[in-house]
Parts: sequence; C-alpha cells; structure tokens
Amino acid sequence: MLRFSFLTTVFVMTMFVFSFLSRLFAQPESTVQSPDWSYDKAIYEVNLRQFTPSGTINEFKEHLPRLKELGADILWLMPIHPIGELNRKGKMGSYYSVKDYFDVDPNLGTKEDFAELVKEIHSLGMYVIIDWVANHTAWDNKWTVEFPDFYKKDAAGNFIPPVADWSDVIALDYNNKKLWEKMTEALEYWVKEFDIDGYRCDVAEMVPIEFWNSLRPELEKFKPVFMLAEAESPGLHFHAFDMSYSWELHHLLERIVKKEKDAAVILNELEKEAKHYPSNSFRMRFTTNHDENSWNGTEFEKFGNGADAMAVLSATIPGMFLIYSGQEAGNSRRLSFFEKDEIDWKESKYFDFYKKLFSFKKENPALWNGDKGGKFKYVLPSDGKSIFSFIREKDDNKIFVVLNLSDKKQNIEFNSQEIAGTYYELFSSDKLNIEEEFIVNLEPWGYKVFVQQ
Repeated sequence: MLRFSFLTTVFVMTMFVFSFLSRLFAQPESTVQSPDWSYDKAIYEVNLRQFTPSGTINEFKEHLPRLKELGADILWLMPIHPIGELNRKGKMGSYYSVKDYFDVDPNLGTKEDFAELVKEIHSLGMYVIIDWVANHTAWDNKWTVEFPDFYKKDAAGNFIPPVADWSDVIALDYNNKKLWEKMTEALEYWVKEFDIDGYRCDVAEMVPIEFWNSLRPELEKFKPVFMLAEAESPGLHFHAFDMSYSWELHHLLERIVKKEKDAAVILNELEKEAKHYPSNSFRMRFTTNHDENSWNGTEFEKFGNGADAMAVLSATIPGMFLIYSGQEAGNSRRLSFFEKDEIDWKESKYFDFYKKLFSFKKENPALWNGDKGGKFKYVLPSDGKSIFSFIREKDDNKIFVVLNLSDKKQNIEFNSQEIAGTYYELFSSDKLNIEEEFIVNLEPWGYKVFVQQ
C-alpha cells in the first residue's frame, strides 16, 4: 500500500511537472487577424520595370483586366521608390536600393499615377501590397544626411553594407529607436495616403522581430493589412505577419527533381510546418519569384518537365500560391535584375493553366488559406517514393490530388476508404467513380486533381 501510494505520488508529481513545462514551452497563440478578403486568394508578383515597354505604372495599368481574368487578386508590386545612384549596380540599379521611402521612382511615374493605380486595382475587386526594404537604404538616401545615426558604421565611422556583396546599399541600425519611429511613419504613409493593403517585407529576419511586432498595430489603426515576410521564421507569425516564404519546401522540390530526395520529404516538411507555425499562418508556395528567376533559374531550368506538376502541388497543398510576372506567358528566360529586360507577352497555354488553378482555389473552400482551409490528409500510394497524394477536405468540399514526381510512367494503386466518391478531374473534366481500391496511370511528371461532386 505504501509502495502504491509512493508511485502514485511520483506519477502525479511527474504529470504536474510535465504539464507545467508544456505550458511553459508551448507555442503561443498568434494574435494576427488576417483580412477577411485574404483567405481565398492567390498572389501575383509584379516586376514593373520589365512588365511593359516603358516600365511605367500607367502602362502596367492596361494589364489589370487581363490579370483580373487570370485571377491574380492580390498584386505584390516590387519596390516603387526612387533608386539610389551612388554605388548603383548596372544602369538602372536595384529596386531594393531605396533613395526615398516617401516618393515614387520617376522611371515608374508619379505619386498621382500610383494613387490612380491603387484605385483602379480596388475598383476591380483586387488588392495591392508593395515591397518594403526596412533593413537597408541606398548610399544616397536623404537619411544619410538627416539621420546619420540611423546607420551601422565600421570602426572608422563609415557606412557599411549589410552583406559584402550588397555593395549598392548600407545597413540600418535598429538599436536606434528613433529609426523605429521614422520607419513606422514611412510605412504608415502609404497605407494612410494611398490606401494600399499591406506589405511584402524584404529580408524580414534581418530586422528585429520586435520592430515588426510593434508595427502591425500601428498600421491597423488605418485598415486591416496583409503582411508577407521574406523569411521563414515561425516567430514572425505570432504578432506581425500573415504569410512567410516556404523556401525549405521549394528547395526540397528541387532536390526531388535532382533525385537527391524522394516524394516522402514533402510530407515530412508539411508535418514540420504544422508543428512549428501557428494554425492561422499562411505559407507562400511558389515555383519561382524574382530572386529565383534572376539568380537561380526559371522554373523550367530548375524543374524541367516537372515544372507543371510542381505548380499543381504548390497550388493545392496548404498555403497561398504565388506566380511571378511572365509565368502565365510561359517565360523561359531569366529576367535581368539591374537592366531593362522586357517580358515577352506571347500567347501561352500557361494563362489558362494558372487561371484554372487560381479560380479553383477561390471557388473551393478546401483550398483556402490558413485555418479557413480544408484539412490536409496524406493518402498512402503503392509507391511513396515517386508519388505524392493527398486529400484536402472542408465541409462538403473534397479534393484528391495525385502527383507523379518522377521521370518514369507510374501505375499507382490505392486502398483507402478516404478516397471513395464521385469526382471530376480538374484539367480534363472527366467524371469518374473512385472506389476504395483504385488504380491511376500517370505519365512522367503527370498529375490528377479529382474534385468530389
């Protein structure tokens, strides 16, 4: 009896300690409230310089009806600010070398042009976020004269780049709280005066998380905003950001194509995300963006014949799908980063391809973003190394996706009650009844998206 009592006491104390430690180290709940409009959307990155012959805001505006038809309801504009001239790279310089946070690059147009663009975007039921570079400025930003203490310096008192290779910019010093005030004022300006809907924040992890946490409540005094971090830290989601880049998954997909990894790593990565990110987090999925396209290669260079399958995967797993300027035209070349390099807007099958994916996401709640999307459930195929297959389901909405992530033809067998039902296939519109035991044949890099009726 004494032994039982002692063990019981130890057990109770152990459970108490475990419970205490669990609460102590538990992942905090996110305070971020994403705008209602953001849950059923995809996102489109706009490279204004390369979009049209003139590269101006007004000429880009002519593309808005086409982008609306595509379903690109959130437009992310790369930085719109004047570009530094001192230590500039190339003839035109980098968008990310900001000379003045309170103005528009004259090569793009005027503040009035930008204001009209925002109004036109909103009139079409679309939303716009702009790129923001909070970590560094151009060498000739006026703050270098007005507020030299805003910058990091070397032992001799000289301004320094944040990274050696970024020789066209200089690092800001967030130990100076006056910088926080001025940077917040600049970010408020574009929300308050131009009615933009949020920001994509460049190299967000290089700026103190406390700054971002303090910023969001200030912006939301004006309107609900959508915040995208160019980062992958879960901590940024708790108080500041709606969405972050899923770089790790992107690189795993590259390794699958190179045959360094198999399809199983996708499930491992999604499970890791579910464990570490708040449930209402949006992860941004992509096959390319401006950095990847210019420096690492187009989606066709990186994924080859698997580019379409990777796009379907990115558009249907939990997260918000991004496409970059020109993907809907099948752009197959790297766009110059520091020079004029206009996109060739040729007719392409990819317009209808991405339009279908965008509209499917919007119309089917199983694919919505964050905690308003459908549950994800992996479905075990007969070949888990080459095939990735899963269900997304919310209320009466259910999809069953099967992807062949290999360069070999595959006959895949399933045995699961979860998949049984009457479906149509998204891309062919073929109707079929799927039984518990089901076989699907896929060509190399083939895919099927079954939508329950």
